[in-house]
Amino acid sequence: MDQLLLTPVQAARALGIGRSKLYELLAEGQLESVRIGSCRRVPAQALHNFLADLSRAG
Repeated sequence: MDQLLLTPVQAARALGIGRSKLYELLAEGQLESVRIGSCRRVPAQALHNFLADLSRAG
């Protein structure tokens, strides 16, 4: 089974960006995330949606 939720570090690595930039995208609402207790996770589908949005905008 593919991983459904990624840590911010994993998500940043998957996008090829730094951790700080990923947190900036989260803060701006450009990338979705969920909280599980005190942990922040990025759904794998949110990465696909983010890339699709970038493709449409570009």
